[in-house]
Amino acid sequence: MTEIATPADEAEAHAVQDELRGLVVHDEPGPPPGTGLVTGVDVAYDDERDMVAAAAVVLDAATLAVVEEATAVGRVAFPYIPGLLAFRELPTVLAALAALRSDPGLVVCDGYGLAHPRRFGLAAHLGVVTGLPALGVAKNPFTFSYEPPGARRGDSSPLLAENGEEVGRALRTREGVKPVFVSVGHRVDLATACAHTLRLARDYRLPESTRRADALCRRALREATA
Repeated sequence: MTEIATPADEAEAHAVQDELRGLVVHDEPGPPPGTGLVTGVDVAYDDERDMVAAAAVVLDAATLAVVEEATAVGRVAFPYIPGLLAFRELPTVLAALAALRSDPGLVVCDGYGLAHPRRFGLAAHLGVVTGLPALGVAKNPFTFSYEPPGARRGDSSPLLAENGEEVGRALRTREGVKPVFVSVGHRVDLATACAHTLRLARDYRLPESTRRADALCRRALREATA
């Protein structure tokens, strides 16, 4: 798994994003929903100790059964700057992915891909440095606007930038429950990303990949700081 260097400052981080953004692949549909493996990744922080724990949970895309889990714990090496969270999270996420014996398949990030002020969120960054297809499913729309989708499961509406560009979709995964916000990262299109999200969010608002990775990274952090 590719390692990434920590930028010296905000300007260098922006330069890295500008360089890598041109490597994002947008013209592949991605793996068909319900096939192969899907891996959820997430992180948890202990700000007092400057520690971060990452989890990678591999699911069978057809059954949502857990195939494999891995965690990694590290030090936070980059300050909190909105729009640059990938530089705080990616080193430990990559370590967790590297610990897997399984091919991760499609990676689902708890965050953004194209739906990012610089159009290069965590899902895009992770996809480019690993070569894996990746998408982002976020809990809120960040700085973007949307009209509420219909109330039924599967209803969606465009997630829009100020210039009218569609950067993702607000997707209803549970009837009458607030939507999640799906954006492409790398090597997957938006329709396929939404279809994967619906299959993964079979029982809850959030994808099962995200739910399991969230619980696992929190447990890993508790154990590391006990």
